[in-house]
Amino acid sequence: MVEIGYAIAPEFRRCGYARATVGQLIAYAAEHGARVDRVSVSPDNLGSLAGIRADGFRHVAERWTEDGRELIFEHPAR
Repeated sequence: MVEIGYAIAPEFRRCGYARATVGQLIAYAAEHGARVDRVSVSPDNLGSLAGIRADGFRHVAERWTEDGRELIFEHPAR
């Protein structure tokens, strides 16, 4: 399993950078043996939620961190 994390500076949001980056990270992880991809997202981050759902991630759990509640999404590596 590989957990993917990223942050996009506000001035570059809604430009497709996160989606392109996640796509490349997923491909790299699969090439190196990952079987499951995982992403955790704040429930308030509607842009990231829409993007990872569009990429086929499915909600599997949630957890609490020092930053608050996170939703956990996974999908089989491609």
